[in-house]
Amino acid sequence: MTSKTAILAAALSSLFALTTTAFAADAGNSEKCYGVAKAGKNDCAGAAHACAGQSSKSNSPKEFIELPKGTCERIVGGSLTPGK
Repeated sequence: MTSKTAILAAALSSLFALTTTAFAADAGNSEKCYGVAKAGKNDCAGAAHACAGQSSKSNSPKEFIELPKGTCERIVGGSLTPGK
């Protein structure tokens, strides 16, 4: 392995490590936002299905996506509680 290749590999490894750490740190700073998910883009289960990405309707008040805390209340149609 040349020194150029080794430096590139180290840089990429560092980048991936920092990205993973950033996402792990944000996990505690998120909240469920109902009513704003696009069809097929929801996070986790809803009443009508058991898994993420299975919502059949956009902006369903029963479907949610995880967003940073404080963001949901700023989105039109967003709610911190599931709708009917």
